[in-house]
Amino acid sequence: MLQIKELITPVDCIVTENTTLVEAIDLMNKKKWNLLPVSDVGRKLVGVFTRSSLFQMVLDENPLTTPIKKYIKAQVETLPINTPYEKIELIVKNSQVGTGVVIDDKEHVVGILTKTDMVMSLLQTSQELKTLKTLKRTLETALDHAYDGIVMTDEKKNIQMVSPPLLELFNLQLEAVLYHPVAKVLPELQLDNVYQSETAEVSEFLEINGIKYIVHRIPIQENGRIIGAIGKVVFRQLNEVSELFKKLQKAENKASFYHQQFQKSESARFTWDHLLTVDPYMDKLKKSAAKAAKGRSTILIRGESGTGKELFAQAIHNSSARNTGKFIVVNCAAIPEDLLESEFFGYDEGAFTGARQKGKLGKFDLANGGTLFLDEVGDMSLSLQAKLLRVLQEREFYRVGGTVRIQVDVRIIAATNRNLEEMVQEGLFREDLYYRLNVISLNVPPLRNRLYDTNHLIGRFMIELNQILGTSITGIEDRARGAMLDYAWPGNVRELRNVMERAMTFAENGKIRLEDLPDYLVKQVSVVEPSLNVSLVENAELEAIKKALVQVQGNKVKAARLLGISRSGLYEKIKKYKLPT
Repeated sequence: MLQIKELITPVDCIVTENTTLVEAIDLMNKKKWNLLPVSDVGRKLVGVFTRSSLFQMVLDENPLTTPIKKYIKAQVETLPINTPYEKIELIVKNSQVGTGVVIDDKEHVVGILTKTDMVMSLLQTSQELKTLKTLKRTLETALDHAYDGIVMTDEKKNIQMVSPPLLELFNLQLEAVLYHPVAKVLPELQLDNVYQSETAEVSEFLEINGIKYIVHRIPIQENGRIIGAIGKVVFRQLNEVSELFKKLQKAENKASFYHQQFQKSESARFTWDHLLTVDPYMDKLKKSAAKAAKGRSTILIRGESGTGKELFAQAIHNSSARNTGKFIVVNCAAIPEDLLESEFFGYDEGAFTGARQKGKLGKFDLANGGTLFLDEVGDMSLSLQAKLLRVLQEREFYRVGGTVRIQVDVRIIAATNRNLEEMVQEGLFREDLYYRLNVISLNVPPLRNRLYDTNHLIGRFMIELNQILGTSITGIEDRARGAMLDYAWPGNVRELRNVMERAMTFAENGKIRLEDLPDYLVKQVSVVEPSLNVSLVENAELEAIKKALVQVQGNKVKAARLLGISRSGLYEKIKKYKLPT
């Protein structure tokens, strides 16, 4: 705040009653003052000689050598040097006098204060306040548009400013953070450290929801003491910030890839924890499959492509008594028919032209004591179906070109996306093999019938893919989420994961937007605009009602029964969502 001594015009000359008219005119001309403070011999104020006094002396035709004594005005507006700024402002606003005289505690003249000085000071103060407000707005704007997370704390370690990206990263609301102790709401940042160390520091690599980040901790000092701190959380495209991190991550990913490829055909990596679901039917199916895993029976897993049939197969193997044995995969649709038999059973030396000299072990040999997973079993030829049936019945086989019976202990888990019953009717699949495989049948539903799983998987894939891609995606905008929830997902979970990978790669502002999704997906759905203010729960409810109505061909009684609500309740919701009646 401005002080009075910064506002006054200092008086560096002495004017007394004996000062002449010419001397007064000369002083007023040089100083550009409207009045002259007049002091006695002890330098105490006795009055003022004003410009109007000067004019009057001239009109009275006084000689220039005439003393100003008779024209001095005794009534003077005085201001003590220690007068508060607010009181000065009030006096100047209400006073009819254009200039006041400032005196010290001994009533000596120290300066004059004009209304012009006061107005200029007010303008200056206003400008300073405006500058501060502009600076504050600039800081707030910078925080709002900061690429990474920023948090500022005061002397008491309470948060004073925080950027939206940081709130998104830690999934916090502004009101739960602002003016709260940083150690309580954001303990991960360890911003308290710099209050003790008084030096800036950088954290190790940290991780939240699959997103790697580092924290720059910077103390704010004034006159040798800590008055606050700044925490800068770098997480967006962190691999661009640290070349070393990129190289390490690339090396780790490469090593992991080769390790997975080496073990893929001989080990099961997935367990029940990897089958992500919040769907009641899926949860029940997992429990049934876990029970079936304890036995020795053949299991047939059915479902559309991309629903996770192999994940079920691997989880079954890992929770069975054969989990120490190998898990061997045969994709019956990917191997040419003329090679499929040798893949299954192997071959002896010289079995056919081009065969290895020492022969080759087949998948049944490799799976001995473990599990053989027959993927796309519905695409197997009839001749191979017969040989597979023999192995299942007698648990023995001959290698191609061989004469020795090979006995094996293998559990079969088969999977198909085809309708085996129709294939049996059409003579494309052996009925006896069908019954051999269909001892325990598990039906994995498509994603379009697991509405709540779509939203659940979006969040889980986001965490997983942030780690794999090195991205820093913290969320998904409502329109994009609405489009994904409304889409039918013909490619099921596999397609959803692929779409998430694409969207996270293209997302630029930390959140997946509608334009980050594939065009074919956006065109096939009716996107709910933000103005409709439809929440995620309402969207899920709407989709459930639509699905039920379609399933029962519009029968409201049956639809209400399926949804577990009253018929009147259903009609209210149909009216609410403006569905056709």
